Amino acid sequence: MTEQQGTVLNIHKPADYTSFDVVREVRDLTGVRKVGHAGTLDPFATGVLLILVGRGATRRFEEFMQLPKTYRATFRFGWISDTLDSTGKFLQQEDLEVKEPELRKILPEFTGTIEQIPPMYSAKKVDGQRLYKLARQGKEVERKPSRVTVYSLDLLALNNSECRFEISCSKGTYIRALARDIGERYGTGACVTELVRTAIGSYTLDDAISLNNLEEKWNSIAA
Repeated sequence: MTEQQGTVLNIHKPADYTSFDVVREVRDLTGVRKVGHAGTLDPFATGVLLILVGRGATRRFEEFMQLPKTYRATFRFGWISDTLDSTGKFLQQEDLEVKEPELRKILPEFTGTIEQIPPMYSAKKVDGQRLYKLARQGKEVERKPSRVTVYSLDLLALNNSECRFEISCSKGTYIRALARDIGERYGTGACVTELVRTAIGSYTLDDAISLNNLEEKWNSIAA
């Protein structure tokens, strides 16, 4: 591979890594300076992260960003946190039992083209500032709703207050915001306790390589 050609690495991002942590590891291993990723994953989330290595790949950034994304996510109803997931400060932790018929009744409202208010704990910029940096300072600012598309929202399992979903959506969709909004609509609030990205377009989790196997994979590409 030449840097001009570039290549795409389908990495299985582990928990507690930022997307940029993975970019940094790839950059250090390959010696290629032009490295980016196509679609941020939250540090607590795992799964498919496309790493674009070399100019030939990074030039196609927007093409990869437009690909649909698929997630498996667990929402805990009755729990509300400042980050909209289980890593944040809890504002409410209520034990309850979700009624499946009532939940299924409202899910169609969250499919198709919908509007979301981005979480304060996100990398989105408002007036040139990252929202998560403002949130860490205890600040909350007005955010304009973003229009996104949820192609499918399938309830896979329900256990008391925990509901497991498979979600296919467009770029820019915040699964944490989806949990917040569905929880509010249900009347209990909700946050994400587990999030796995299983696919970006045709790049699947089954084909993703772990960071432990990255060096071997890269040596085979660079040979």
